[in-house]
Amino acid sequence: MASAILNDELLCSICLSIFKDPVMLRCGHNFCRVCIDRVLDTQDGSGVYSCPECREEFQERPALMRNINLHNVAERFLITQQEQEITGIYCTYCVDSPVPAVRSCLLCEASLCEKHLRAHSKSPEHVLSDPSTSLEKRKCSVHKKILECYCTEDAACICVSCSLAGEHRGHRVEMLDEASEKKKKLRNVLQNLKTKREETEERTRRLEERRRKAQEKAAGEAERVTALCTDIRRRVDDLEKKVLSEISRQEKEESLSLSALIHQLEIKNDELSRKMRHIEELCNMTDPSTVLQEPDTGDLCDPEEEGGDEDTGGHDKQLHDGDDLDVAVISHTLHTLCEVISGIRSGIYVEGPADILLDVNTAGNNLLISDDLKTATCTEEKQKRPETAERFKYNQVMSRRGFTSGRHYWDVEISRSGGWSVGMCYPSIDRGWLSLIGENNKSWSLLRYNNQYSVIHDRIEIRLPDKISSDRFRICLDYEAGQLSFYELCDPIRHLRTFTAAFSEPLHAALCVRDCSIKILGGSSSRKKPS
Repeated sequence: MASAILNDELLCSICLSIFKDPVMLRCGHNFCRVCIDRVLDTQDGSGVYSCPECREEFQERPALMRNINLHNVAERFLITQQEQEITGIYCTYCVDSPVPAVRSCLLCEASLCEKHLRAHSKSPEHVLSDPSTSLEKRKCSVHKKILECYCTEDAACICVSCSLAGEHRGHRVEMLDEASEKKKKLRNVLQNLKTKREETEERTRRLEERRRKAQEKAAGEAERVTALCTDIRRRVDDLEKKVLSEISRQEKEESLSLSALIHQLEIKNDELSRKMRHIEELCNMTDPSTVLQEPDTGDLCDPEEEGGDEDTGGHDKQLHDGDDLDVAVISHTLHTLCEVISGIRSGIYVEGPADILLDVNTAGNNLLISDDLKTATCTEEKQKRPETAERFKYNQVMSRRGFTSGRHYWDVEISRSGGWSVGMCYPSIDRGWLSLIGENNKSWSLLRYNNQYSVIHDRIEIRLPDKISSDRFRICLDYEAGQLSFYELCDPIRHLRTFTAAFSEPLHAALCVRDCSIKILGGSSSRKKPS
């Protein structure tokens, strides 16, 4: 009933519907903003405005003041009304107009509004519940009594008669409220499951973020490689054109020179042929007086006897000098390829050799260091080196050089399949017996022990599941990016693991040799390119 009265008070007198964005005139009456705007628009031509409710007149178009309180009440009423309409359960005793029920009585099998609930019996047998249309389901189908118990063996709601004399006699029975509370404890389980789901979703989100970044990085690398290869092709094409142009120029120059010499020799050959024919004619004459009467025959003598062919040697020299192209110029031009290759190396990863030399002053006294400072071998014969603060007690050694910037890599080869560790460390690493590389927060390493490969940092060991058959490995450092990576040098090269850290000290190459020999094969470095 109260709900019906409230409904009347929340109706707009113009549209006869629940207020939507209610506004108030100076007279105190409320209307929907759209409704009163429409009415005032029709009054614009008359010059006088009036309230549709009380007919109070205004000389100017009245300002509309939003009624926030009424707006909130109307909105809440609409929500409640919608909820009640969804349930569709009304008071059994309100026959004149349907009034939403607030409770249902299981004993009476009736639904009650607020008014009839106040007058309803308060005795225990009148069990009240949330409004329901299926009250018969809350009663025993056999004894027609309220279901007050719960049979734990059959997982069924039963009445008292069922537990005492029915088919559930002798079963473990609990009161319905008690059993319900026990089941509600599943809320804790539900909360735990929700927490785990949130954690799983967060991990999924992080992994998706990593995947997105990996895709972006791969796309960036692909773009960089494409640009690099395009530049390489352009440079090689330009170089090819340049070299072919030089070869063509030299060929034309040589051809012109040789053509001139050939022309001179052809003229000389014609002259020699003419003299030969003339001499043959003289030799064939039988009349001595005719022979003697021939004009000057001095020019018919052998040119070599007269020394008249002094340019023959010159021709031969020119022929010899022009015998080949100027290969030196071509080779010098082709040397540009070295610059191209150098540029490629710099663009990909490296700029110059990484001079990884072992520091004997840090080597343990059971390590034999080669003369070229590239190989460390475990030996039973103790080396007679002075015991200093910088020397490792164990079979370890670090490099002379440390890296504080740029990108670097260096390769190692293990001579035998014994135990070993390779990696990098800070110079501040402890040099005592417990200072194995990877077993502290100042070093990172790839480890082989008992035929098992692992990576380790700060005593956290991660075993590598994949089979490793190579005895060569690569260690890559990108100092600014804070990445230290390990690779197996197989075909193709295989990534094993990458550590990520904010490096705070110079990083030195480090070796730990147990019963084998480790050789540094070489490496390369590059300065960090400006972005």
